[in-house]
Amino acid sequence: MVTPRLQLLGAVGVAVLALASTRSVKKLSAHAAEPTFAEDVAPILYKNCTTCHRPGGLGPFSLLDYDSAKVNIDEMRNAVATGQMPPWHADGPKGVFRNDRRLSDADKQTILRWIDAGAKPGDLKSLPAKPDYPTTWQMGTEPDAIVSMPEEYTVPASGTVEYQYFQVPTGFTEDKWVQAIEFMPGAREVVHHILVFAYVPPAPGATPPAAAPRPAGSPPPTPVLIRNPAQNRTPEQTRTDSLHGPPQQRGVLIGGTAPGTNVTEFPKGTALRIRAGTILTFQMHYTAKGHEMHDRSMVGFKFAKEPPEEEIFASQFINGQFTLPAGAKDVAVPAEIGAGQAIKVYGLLPHTHLRGTRWQYKLVKPDGSSEIILDVPRYDFNWQTLYFFNKPLEMEPGSKITSMAWYDNSASNKSNPDPTKDVHWGDQTWEEMQYTAFMYSIAGRKVAK
Repeated sequence: MVTPRLQLLGAVGVAVLALASTRSVKKLSAHAAEPTFAEDVAPILYKNCTTCHRPGGLGPFSLLDYDSAKVNIDEMRNAVATGQMPPWHADGPKGVFRNDRRLSDADKQTILRWIDAGAKPGDLKSLPAKPDYPTTWQMGTEPDAIVSMPEEYTVPASGTVEYQYFQVPTGFTEDKWVQAIEFMPGAREVVHHILVFAYVPPAPGATPPAAAPRPAGSPPPTPVLIRNPAQNRTPEQTRTDSLHGPPQQRGVLIGGTAPGTNVTEFPKGTALRIRAGTILTFQMHYTAKGHEMHDRSMVGFKFAKEPPEEEIFASQFINGQFTLPAGAKDVAVPAEIGAGQAIKVYGLLPHTHLRGTRWQYKLVKPDGSSEIILDVPRYDFNWQTLYFFNKPLEMEPGSKITSMAWYDNSASNKSNPDPTKDVHWGDQTWEEMQYTAFMYSIAGRKVAK
Protein backbone atom coordinates (compact mmCIF):
# COMPACT_ATOMS: atom_id res chain seq x y z
CA MET A 1 0.00 0.00 0.00
CA VAL A 2 1.37 3.43 -1.01
CA THR A 3 0.66 6.25 1.35
CA PRO A 4 -0.49 9.67 0.02
CA ARG A 5 2.80 11.20 1.13
CA LEU A 6 4.80 8.65 -0.83
CA GLN A 7 2.50 9.15 -3.84
CA LEU A 8 3.18 12.89 -3.65
CA LEU A 9 6.92 12.37 -3.43
CA GLY A 10 6.80 9.97 -6.35
CA ALA A 11 4.89 12.49 -8.46
CA VAL A 12 7.39 15.23 -7.59
CA GLY A 13 10.28 12.94 -8.54
CA VAL A 14 8.75 12.15 -11.88
CA ALA A 15 8.18 15.85 -12.55
CA VAL A 16 11.78 16.70 -11.64
CA LEU A 17 13.09 13.96 -13.91
CA ALA A 18 10.86 15.14 -16.72
CA LEU A 19 12.05 18.74 -16.28
CA ALA A 20 15.68 17.66 -16.20
CA SER A 21 15.15 15.56 -19.30
CA THR A 22 13.57 18.51 -21.11
CA ARG A 23 16.48 20.76 -20.18
CA SER A 24 18.97 18.14 -21.38
CA VAL A 25 17.15 17.82 -24.69
CA LYS A 26 17.22 21.60 -25.09
CA LYS A 27 20.95 21.70 -24.33
CA LEU A 28 21.67 18.91 -26.80
CA SER A 29 19.48 20.61 -29.36
CA ALA A 30 21.29 23.92 -28.86
CA HIS A 31 24.67 22.18 -29.07
CA ALA A 32 23.65 20.41 -32.26
CA ALA A 33 22.30 23.60 -33.84
CA GLU A 34 24.00 24.50 -37.05
CA PRO A 35 26.43 27.43 -36.65
CA THR A 36 25.69 30.59 -38.60
CA PHE A 37 27.99 33.28 -39.89
CA ALA A 38 26.44 36.11 -37.89
CA GLU A 39 26.20 34.43 -34.52
CA ASP A 40 29.09 31.96 -34.48
CA VAL A 41 31.65 32.37 -37.25
CA ALA A 42 32.05 36.13 -37.70
CA PRO A 43 33.30 36.67 -34.11
CA ILE A 44 36.05 34.10 -34.72
CA LEU A 45 37.05 35.60 -38.08
CA TYR A 46 37.04 39.16 -36.75
CA LYS A 47 39.34 38.20 -33.90
CA ASN A 48 41.78 35.97 -35.77
CA CYS A 49 41.67 36.47 -39.55
CA THR A 50 40.62 39.91 -40.74
CA THR A 51 43.86 41.68 -39.92
CA CYS A 52 44.91 40.28 -43.32
CA HIS A 53 41.62 39.20 -44.90
CA ARG A 54 39.98 42.59 -45.46
CA PRO A 55 39.86 45.20 -48.20
CA GLY A 56 43.38 46.53 -48.65
CA GLY A 57 44.86 43.73 -46.52
CA LEU A 58 47.38 41.13 -47.55
CA GLY A 59 44.85 38.30 -47.73
CA PRO A 60 43.55 37.32 -51.18
CA PHE A 61 39.94 37.88 -50.12
CA SER A 62 37.97 39.61 -47.38
CA LEU A 63 36.30 37.81 -44.46
CA LEU A 64 34.57 40.86 -43.06
CA ASP A 65 31.30 40.18 -44.88
CA TYR A 66 29.20 37.07 -45.34
CA ASP A 67 29.08 37.21 -49.14
CA SER A 68 32.87 37.37 -49.57
CA ALA A 69 33.35 34.60 -47.00
CA LYS A 70 30.72 32.32 -48.59
CA VAL A 71 32.30 32.32 -52.04
CA ASN A 72 35.65 31.26 -50.54
CA ILE A 73 34.51 28.46 -48.24
CA ASP A 74 36.49 25.77 -50.09
CA GLU A 75 39.76 27.62 -49.47
CA MET A 76 38.69 28.39 -45.90
CA ARG A 77 37.89 24.76 -45.16
CA ASN A 78 41.23 23.48 -46.38
CA ALA A 79 43.19 26.23 -44.60
CA VAL A 80 41.41 25.71 -41.27
CA ALA A 81 41.38 21.90 -41.41
CA THR A 82 45.11 21.69 -42.14
CA GLY A 83 46.10 24.49 -39.75
CA GLN A 84 47.53 26.52 -42.63
CA MET A 85 45.55 29.52 -41.41
CA PRO A 86 45.92 31.50 -39.28
CA PRO A 87 49.62 31.11 -40.03
CA TRP A 88 51.57 29.51 -37.20
CA HIS A 89 54.33 27.07 -37.94
CA ALA A 90 55.56 25.96 -34.51
CA ASP A 91 54.44 22.83 -32.68
CA GLY A 92 53.77 22.48 -28.98
CA PRO A 93 51.02 23.46 -26.54
CA LYS A 94 49.36 26.84 -26.61
CA GLY A 95 50.50 29.24 -23.90
CA VAL A 96 54.24 28.93 -24.55
CA PHE A 97 54.38 31.90 -26.94
CA ARG A 98 52.51 35.14 -26.36
CA ASN A 99 51.95 35.75 -30.08
CA ASP A 100 50.53 32.28 -30.82
CA ARG A 101 48.03 32.75 -33.68
CA ARG A 102 46.49 29.26 -33.74
CA LEU A 103 42.73 28.80 -33.50
CA SER A 104 41.40 26.81 -30.56
CA ASP A 105 40.02 23.37 -31.36
CA ALA A 106 36.52 24.65 -30.56
CA ASP A 107 36.86 27.57 -32.99
CA LYS A 108 38.16 25.26 -35.72
CA GLN A 109 35.21 22.91 -35.28
CA THR A 110 32.74 25.81 -35.35
CA ILE A 111 34.07 27.02 -38.72
CA LEU A 112 34.19 23.50 -40.20
CA ARG A 113 30.67 22.65 -38.97
CA TRP A 114 29.41 25.94 -40.43
CA ILE A 115 30.89 25.11 -43.84
CA ASP A 116 29.73 21.49 -43.80
CA ALA A 117 26.18 22.55 -42.85
CA GLY A 118 25.89 24.84 -45.85
CA ALA A 119 27.52 28.04 -44.60
CA LYS A 120 24.25 29.66 -43.52
CA PRO A 121 24.24 33.44 -42.94
CA GLY A 122 22.06 33.61 -39.84
CA ASP A 123 20.57 36.94 -38.85
CA LEU A 124 23.03 39.37 -40.42
CA LYS A 125 21.47 42.18 -38.40
CA SER A 126 23.00 40.57 -35.32
CA LEU A 127 26.56 40.65 -36.66
CA PRO A 128 29.09 41.91 -34.11
CA ALA A 129 30.67 45.28 -34.80
CA LYS A 130 33.30 44.97 -37.49
CA PRO A 131 36.85 45.56 -36.27
CA ASP A 132 38.17 49.02 -36.96
CA TYR A 133 41.54 48.82 -38.67
CA PRO A 134 43.15 52.23 -38.47
CA THR A 135 44.88 53.63 -41.48
CA THR A 136 47.21 55.36 -39.03
CA TRP A 137 49.31 53.98 -36.18
CA GLN A 138 47.99 51.03 -34.17
CA MET A 139 50.11 51.48 -31.04
CA GLY A 140 47.42 53.70 -29.56
CA THR A 141 49.12 57.04 -29.94
CA GLU A 142 51.25 58.81 -32.51
CA PRO A 143 54.82 57.45 -32.30
CA ASP A 144 57.40 59.55 -30.48
CA ALA A 145 59.70 59.30 -33.52
CA ILE A 146 59.07 58.26 -37.12
CA VAL A 147 61.79 57.24 -39.60
CA SER A 148 60.78 56.78 -43.23
CA MET A 149 62.50 55.39 -46.29
CA PRO A 150 64.61 58.12 -47.87
CA GLU A 151 62.82 57.82 -51.19
CA GLU A 152 59.73 56.37 -52.82
CA TYR A 153 60.02 53.00 -54.55
CA THR A 154 57.91 52.04 -57.56
CA VAL A 155 56.62 48.47 -57.36
CA PRO A 156 55.94 47.12 -60.87
CA ALA A 157 52.60 45.66 -61.86
CA SER A 158 54.01 42.18 -62.39
CA GLY A 159 57.10 40.05 -62.04
CA THR A 160 59.33 39.11 -59.11
CA VAL A 161 60.86 42.01 -57.20
CA GLU A 162 64.21 41.31 -55.54
CA TYR A 163 64.63 42.48 -51.95
CA GLN A 164 65.22 46.22 -51.87
CA TYR A 165 67.40 47.92 -49.22
CA PHE A 166 67.18 51.53 -48.06
CA GLN A 167 69.48 53.15 -45.47
CA VAL A 168 68.44 56.22 -43.49
CA PRO A 169 69.96 57.96 -40.43
CA THR A 170 67.68 58.19 -37.39
CA GLY A 171 68.99 61.65 -36.53
CA PHE A 172 69.01 60.67 -32.85
CA THR A 173 71.51 62.84 -30.99
CA GLU A 174 71.14 60.85 -27.78
CA ASP A 175 70.38 57.25 -26.87
CA LYS A 176 66.67 56.37 -26.95
CA TRP A 177 64.85 53.72 -24.92
CA VAL A 178 62.23 52.06 -27.13
CA GLN A 179 59.15 50.45 -25.59
CA ALA A 180 57.34 49.58 -28.84
CA ILE A 181 58.09 49.45 -32.57
CA GLU A 182 55.47 49.65 -35.31
CA PHE A 183 55.69 49.65 -39.09
CA MET A 184 53.60 51.67 -41.51
CA PRO A 185 53.81 50.34 -45.07
CA GLY A 186 53.26 53.05 -47.62
CA ALA A 187 51.47 50.64 -49.96
CA ARG A 188 50.16 47.81 -47.80
CA GLU A 189 48.84 45.84 -50.73
CA VAL A 190 52.31 45.16 -52.12
CA VAL A 191 54.49 45.17 -48.97
CA HIS A 192 54.89 41.55 -47.95
CA HIS A 193 57.36 42.15 -45.15
CA ILE A 194 59.79 44.72 -43.76
CA LEU A 195 62.85 44.00 -41.66
CA VAL A 196 64.73 46.90 -40.07
CA PHE A 197 68.33 46.67 -38.91
CA ALA A 198 70.26 49.14 -36.74
CA TYR A 199 73.92 50.01 -37.23
CA VAL A 200 76.05 52.58 -35.40
CA PRO A 201 78.91 53.70 -37.69
CA PRO A 202 82.25 54.68 -36.16
CA ALA A 203 82.96 58.37 -35.83
CA PRO A 204 84.64 59.88 -38.92
CA GLY A 205 88.37 59.31 -38.79
CA ALA A 206 88.13 57.11 -35.73
CA THR A 207 90.52 54.19 -35.48
CA PRO A 208 88.92 50.98 -34.28
CA PRO A 209 90.30 50.18 -30.81
CA ALA A 210 92.44 47.12 -30.33
CA ALA A 211 90.49 44.13 -29.12
CA ALA A 212 90.68 43.89 -25.34
CA PRO A 213 90.47 40.58 -23.51
CA ARG A 214 86.96 39.85 -22.29
CA PRO A 215 86.44 39.75 -18.52
CA ALA A 216 85.88 36.31 -17.09
CA GLY A 217 82.22 35.36 -17.24
CA SER A 218 81.28 37.93 -19.87
CA PRO A 219 79.03 36.82 -22.76
CA PRO A 220 80.68 35.72 -25.99
CA PRO A 221 80.79 38.30 -28.76
CA THR A 222 78.02 38.26 -31.34
CA PRO A 223 79.11 36.06 -34.26
CA VAL A 224 79.95 38.10 -37.35
CA LEU A 225 79.91 36.60 -40.81
CA ILE A 226 82.91 37.58 -42.91
CA ARG A 227 82.38 36.79 -46.54
CA ASN A 228 83.24 37.90 -50.05
CA PRO A 229 80.05 39.24 -51.67
CA ALA A 230 81.02 37.55 -54.94
CA GLN A 231 81.88 34.24 -53.29
CA ASN A 232 80.07 31.19 -54.72
CA ARG A 233 78.23 33.22 -57.36
CA THR A 234 78.20 32.32 -61.01
CA PRO A 235 78.32 35.18 -63.56
CA GLU A 236 74.59 34.91 -64.30
CA GLN A 237 73.83 35.27 -60.57
CA THR A 238 75.68 38.58 -60.13
CA ARG A 239 73.19 41.25 -59.15
CA THR A 240 72.90 43.99 -61.75
CA ASP A 241 69.18 44.74 -61.73
CA SER A 242 68.73 47.04 -58.73
CA LEU A 243 70.00 50.29 -57.30
CA HIS A 244 69.03 49.10 -53.83
CA GLY A 245 71.19 46.08 -53.11
CA PRO A 246 72.18 44.97 -49.61
CA PRO A 247 74.63 47.31 -47.84
CA GLN A 248 77.97 46.13 -46.53
CA GLN A 249 76.88 46.91 -42.95
CA ARG A 250 73.31 46.60 -41.78
CA GLY A 251 73.78 45.85 -38.07
CA VAL A 252 71.37 43.85 -35.91
CA LEU A 253 67.70 43.20 -36.55
CA ILE A 254 65.53 45.34 -34.26
CA GLY A 255 62.09 44.61 -35.65
CA GLY A 256 59.93 43.76 -38.60
CA THR A 257 56.46 43.36 -39.98
CA ALA A 258 55.02 40.47 -41.96
CA PRO A 259 51.50 39.18 -42.53
CA GLY A 260 49.91 38.86 -39.08
CA THR A 261 52.67 40.71 -37.22
CA ASN A 262 53.24 44.45 -36.97
CA VAL A 263 53.56 46.04 -33.52
CA THR A 264 56.33 44.72 -31.25
CA GLU A 265 55.92 45.68 -27.60
CA PHE A 266 58.73 44.77 -25.26
CA PRO A 267 57.82 43.24 -21.90
CA LYS A 268 57.09 45.52 -18.98
CA GLY A 269 60.29 46.63 -17.26
CA THR A 270 62.41 46.22 -20.39
CA ALA A 271 63.22 48.40 -23.39
CA LEU A 272 65.47 48.39 -26.45
CA ARG A 273 68.21 51.02 -26.63
CA ILE A 274 68.85 52.70 -29.98
CA ARG A 275 72.15 54.53 -29.85
CA ALA A 276 72.74 58.09 -30.92
CA GLY A 277 73.78 58.27 -34.55
CA THR A 278 72.18 54.94 -35.50
CA ILE A 279 71.55 54.25 -39.17
CA LEU A 280 68.55 52.08 -40.02
CA THR A 281 68.42 49.71 -42.98
CA PHE A 282 64.99 48.85 -44.37
CA GLN A 283 64.88 45.44 -46.06
CA MET A 284 61.76 45.53 -48.25
CA HIS A 285 60.01 42.52 -49.74
CA TYR A 286 57.45 43.56 -52.36
CA THR A 287 54.89 41.39 -54.16
CA ALA A 288 53.41 42.67 -57.42
CA LYS A 289 49.59 42.84 -57.42
CA GLY A 290 48.67 43.60 -61.02
CA HIS A 291 49.05 47.36 -61.03
CA GLU A 292 51.98 49.68 -60.42
CA MET A 293 52.16 51.10 -56.91
CA HIS A 294 54.43 53.49 -55.03
CA ASP A 295 55.74 52.76 -51.54
CA ARG A 296 57.54 54.80 -48.94
CA SER A 297 57.29 52.82 -45.72
CA MET A 298 58.01 54.08 -42.20
CA VAL A 299 58.89 52.75 -38.78
CA GLY A 300 57.57 54.40 -35.62
CA PHE A 301 59.09 54.23 -32.14
CA LYS A 302 57.35 54.65 -28.82
CA PHE A 303 59.83 55.65 -26.15
CA ALA A 304 59.77 54.46 -22.56
CA LYS A 305 58.95 57.21 -20.07
CA GLU A 306 62.05 56.31 -18.07
CA PRO A 307 65.02 53.95 -18.36
CA PRO A 308 63.91 50.32 -17.90
CA GLU A 309 64.92 47.88 -15.22
CA GLU A 310 66.56 45.68 -17.87
CA GLU A 311 67.86 46.45 -21.36
CA ILE A 312 66.66 44.29 -24.25
CA PHE A 313 69.39 43.44 -26.75
CA ALA A 314 68.81 42.41 -30.35
CA SER A 315 71.33 39.95 -31.71
CA GLN A 316 71.73 36.95 -34.00
CA PHE A 317 73.62 33.73 -34.45
CA ILE A 318 74.32 32.08 -37.77
CA ASN A 319 76.13 29.44 -39.74
CA GLY A 320 77.53 30.99 -42.91
CA GLN A 321 79.77 28.08 -43.91
CA PHE A 322 77.59 25.43 -45.50
CA THR A 323 76.91 23.79 -48.85
CA LEU A 324 73.56 22.41 -49.97
CA PRO A 325 74.49 19.89 -52.68
CA ALA A 326 72.52 20.03 -55.92
CA GLY A 327 69.50 17.75 -55.76
CA ALA A 328 69.87 16.98 -52.02
CA LYS A 329 66.49 16.64 -50.35
CA ASP A 330 67.09 16.84 -46.59
CA VAL A 331 70.27 18.68 -45.60
CA ALA A 332 70.73 19.64 -41.93
CA VAL A 333 72.78 22.73 -41.02
CA PRO A 334 73.56 23.46 -37.33
CA ALA A 335 74.48 26.59 -35.41
CA GLU A 336 74.76 27.48 -31.73
CA ILE A 337 75.42 30.29 -29.30
CA GLY A 338 76.55 30.07 -25.68
CA ALA A 339 75.89 32.13 -22.58
CA GLY A 340 78.93 33.34 -20.65
CA GLN A 341 76.66 34.68 -17.93
CA ALA A 342 73.02 34.36 -16.93
CA ILE A 343 70.70 35.80 -19.58
CA LYS A 344 66.98 35.87 -20.37
CA VAL A 345 65.89 35.11 -23.92
CA TYR A 346 62.60 36.74 -24.92
CA GLY A 347 62.15 35.49 -28.46
CA LEU A 348 63.65 33.68 -31.45
CA LEU A 349 63.20 34.32 -35.17
CA PRO A 350 64.36 31.55 -37.54
CA HIS A 351 65.21 32.60 -41.09
CA THR A 352 66.08 30.67 -44.21
CA HIS A 353 65.11 31.25 -47.84
CA LEU A 354 63.12 29.16 -50.31
CA ARG A 355 64.83 25.84 -49.60
CA GLY A 356 64.31 25.93 -45.83
CA THR A 357 61.72 23.40 -44.62
CA ARG A 358 61.95 23.13 -40.83
CA TRP A 359 63.80 24.30 -37.71
CA GLN A 360 64.41 23.00 -34.21
CA TYR A 361 66.01 24.77 -31.23
CA LYS A 362 67.26 23.19 -28.00
CA LEU A 363 68.46 24.60 -24.71
CA VAL A 364 71.54 22.64 -23.64
CA LYS A 365 72.44 23.02 -19.96
CA PRO A 366 75.96 22.83 -18.50
CA ASP A 367 75.33 19.25 -17.30
CA GLY A 368 74.62 18.17 -20.89
CA SER A 369 70.87 17.76 -20.49
CA SER A 370 68.71 19.42 -23.11
CA GLU A 371 65.14 20.33 -23.98
CA ILE A 372 63.40 21.51 -27.13
CA ILE A 373 62.42 25.17 -26.78
CA LEU A 374 61.12 25.83 -30.30
CA ASP A 375 60.07 23.31 -32.93
CA VAL A 376 59.07 24.63 -36.37
CA PRO A 377 58.27 21.59 -38.53
CA ARG A 378 56.52 23.61 -41.26
CA TYR A 379 58.79 26.60 -41.91
CA ASP A 380 57.34 29.06 -44.42
CA PHE A 381 59.58 31.72 -45.95
CA ASN A 382 56.55 33.94 -46.57
CA TRP A 383 55.81 34.29 -42.84
CA GLN A 384 58.67 35.77 -40.83
CA THR A 385 57.68 35.10 -37.21
CA LEU A 386 59.50 36.25 -34.09
CA TYR A 387 58.37 33.65 -31.55
CA PHE A 388 58.02 35.57 -28.26
CA PHE A 389 58.09 33.41 -25.14
CA ASN A 390 55.28 34.03 -22.68
CA LYS A 391 57.86 33.59 -19.94
CA PRO A 392 61.48 34.51 -20.75
CA LEU A 393 63.80 31.58 -21.24
CA GLU A 394 66.42 31.70 -18.49
CA MET A 395 69.92 30.55 -19.43
CA GLU A 396 72.53 29.91 -16.77
CA PRO A 397 76.26 30.46 -17.41
CA GLY A 398 77.71 27.69 -19.53
CA SER A 399 74.43 26.81 -21.24
CA LYS A 400 73.79 27.23 -24.95
CA ILE A 401 71.08 27.31 -27.57
CA THR A 402 71.55 25.01 -30.53
CA SER A 403 69.66 25.39 -33.78
CA MET A 404 69.20 22.97 -36.64
CA ALA A 405 67.74 24.00 -40.00
CA TRP A 406 66.79 21.55 -42.73
CA TYR A 407 66.78 22.32 -46.47
CA ASP A 408 65.33 20.74 -49.60
CA ASN A 409 67.51 21.48 -52.64
CA SER A 410 65.83 18.86 -54.78
CA ALA A 411 63.52 19.16 -57.77
CA SER A 412 60.60 18.00 -55.59
CA ASN A 413 60.73 21.39 -53.82
CA LYS A 414 58.43 23.46 -56.04
CA SER A 415 59.89 26.69 -54.60
CA ASN A 416 63.49 25.74 -55.43
CA PRO A 417 65.00 28.34 -57.79
CA ASP A 418 67.45 25.84 -59.29
CA PRO A 419 67.90 22.25 -58.02
CA THR A 420 70.89 21.71 -60.32
CA LYS A 421 73.16 24.10 -58.39
CA ASP A 422 75.05 23.76 -55.11
CA VAL A 423 73.84 26.50 -52.77
CA HIS A 424 75.77 28.59 -50.23
CA TRP A 425 75.13 31.55 -47.93
CA GLY A 426 73.84 34.68 -49.68
CA ASP A 427 71.41 37.58 -49.40
CA GLN A 428 69.32 36.77 -52.45
CA THR A 429 66.36 34.42 -52.35
CA TRP A 430 68.08 32.04 -54.80
CA GLU A 431 70.87 31.72 -52.21
CA GLU A 432 70.37 30.55 -48.61
CA MET A 433 70.84 31.52 -44.98
CA GLN A 434 71.00 29.80 -41.61
CA TYR A 435 70.14 32.82 -39.47
CA THR A 436 68.46 33.29 -36.11
CA ALA A 437 67.56 36.66 -34.64
CA PHE A 438 66.86 36.77 -30.91
CA MET A 439 66.01 39.21 -28.14
CA TYR A 440 67.66 38.89 -24.72
CA SER A 441 68.62 40.70 -21.54
CA ILE A 442 71.41 40.09 -19.04
CA ALA A 443 69.86 38.73 -15.90
CA GLY A 444 70.35 40.92 -12.86
CA ARG A 445 72.01 43.77 -14.76
CA LYS A 446 70.08 46.89 -13.87
CA VAL A 447 70.08 49.93 -16.11
CA ALA A 448 71.76 52.94 -14.52
CA LYS A 449 69.13 55.61 -13.86
